Amino acid sequence: MLARVLSSSLVGIDPYLVEVEVNIEGQAFRYNTVGLPELAVRESKERVIAAIKNSGFKFPPKAYTINLAPADIKKEGSSFDLPIAIGILAALGMIIHEDLDDYVLMGELSLDGTLRPVKGALPSAVGVQQNKLKGLILPAENAREAAVTGDIDVIPVTTLLDAILFLNGEKHIPPLEVDANLLFSESQRYQVDLADVRGQAHVKRALEVAAAGGHNVLMIGPPGSGKTMLAKRFPTILPQMTLEEALETTKIHSIAGMVKAEGLVAIRPFRSPHHTISDAALVGGGRIPRPGEVSLAHHGVLFLDELPEFQKNVLEVLRQPLENTEVTISRASMSLTYPANFILLSAMNPCPCGYSSDPRHDCTCSNVNIQKYMAKISGPLLDRIDLHIEVPAIPFDELAAKQDGETSALVRERVQSARDLQINRFRRDSEIHSNADMPPKMIRTICQIDSESAGLLKAAITNLGLSARAYDRILKVSRTIADLGGSDHILAEHLSEAIQYRTLDRQLWMN
Repeated sequence: MLARVLSSSLVGIDPYLVEVEVNIEGQAFRYNTVGLPELAVRESKERVIAAIKNSGFKFPPKAYTINLAPADIKKEGSSFDLPIAIGILAALGMIIHEDLDDYVLMGELSLDGTLRPVKGALPSAVGVQQNKLKGLILPAENAREAAVTGDIDVIPVTTLLDAILFLNGEKHIPPLEVDANLLFSESQRYQVDLADVRGQAHVKRALEVAAAGGHNVLMIGPPGSGKTMLAKRFPTILPQMTLEEALETTKIHSIAGMVKAEGLVAIRPFRSPHHTISDAALVGGGRIPRPGEVSLAHHGVLFLDELPEFQKNVLEVLRQPLENTEVTISRASMSLTYPANFILLSAMNPCPCGYSSDPRHDCTCSNVNIQKYMAKISGPLLDRIDLHIEVPAIPFDELAAKQDGETSALVRERVQSARDLQINRFRRDSEIHSNADMPPKMIRTICQIDSESAGLLKAAITNLGLSARAYDRILKVSRTIADLGGSDHILAEHLSEAIQYRTLDRQLWMN
């Protein structure tokens, strides 16, 4: 007795079909799972047997062989429980469904036969769509997430028995339908607003520039100056996500099992890992590679608070994703690539005690300690951060002001206008979406400056000892400032403002 059921698995964020073949013969009990199953798949034996029995079906003592094809790719996770159980029952003749190959099944079984949610529902649904199959049968808790793809039947089931009755035609379960566009528009709401922040007008201006050009930012200021508060509101001034961006980001969160009840990540993700994070957790990795924080921040913001407190090896692994907008994780058996197109927003104190720039507190740090503290951030990483912003302590008058500042919506309108100019500018290059993405060759063409601006930039480079990469960063930021001002050309005032955003370079040179 032989049966074949389809399931799905992932390589990185890309889905592929898995054929679950079940062969039953003999009278002596034996149960083998082949096809490179990992531990969670091998342990499905006990869950599947108990779920079948507790759902009211007999499990005769025979020789069961379950093959997961293709057999040369490792299978991991608990999502194969449901297809294995259905395959066994089909091989035993308890499920009669002529079009069993039309559906992909996935789900983790409890011992009583109820289904638990699994990871990767959305990319698996995309795989069903790509292979032009009829639908996907999966746990009800994953159904909303999978249904945003449209064009396939997403059948939500809560128990193994529900799946059996549906396949046998004994129970009608209507496909779940979700209007992705409506869900997307309803979910685009932030809980915070830039107007919540009192004062810090120049910092807000710098963040607006960063948002308009997709630039990385480092904020330097004493404790309590509002760095974290500003950082949490930074995503609210970024251009709103497109549906395509939302689906791509949701796929990554789906693999990590982090999709919420609404089923779609519709606002820019904001990831803020603790400084004790490992390099594998930050960029992705593990025995079976999983996306890290940089990929979870895809199309959003990665915020690193207390930047010098991160381990140096952790910070250094950021260099590849910052340059390439993706992370490649290599193992002996496979090499996976995850997208990682994010804005790096970081914050730090000006010294170990935090008060060297605060006139209201005495700094207890020696010059040697300050230099050691600053040296924790390497020059190559600093060069990849376009804007260095001083965030001073907020005076009482600004804290007590009754009038709110500009709302996120108003700032976002200006940011979107600048981004629209960049989209039109780079429309012929699909890999470049903002000024921050420009390669050096394109910078020379698009960021041309007049003689007055050239003299100003030469003086800054000579006096501050800036690197070639910092030179490019200044030109990129100048182009963004010009875009915000609606100027076709980079003027001296734009360049001067961009130079002011290299605060840390000036401090290091002075030290």
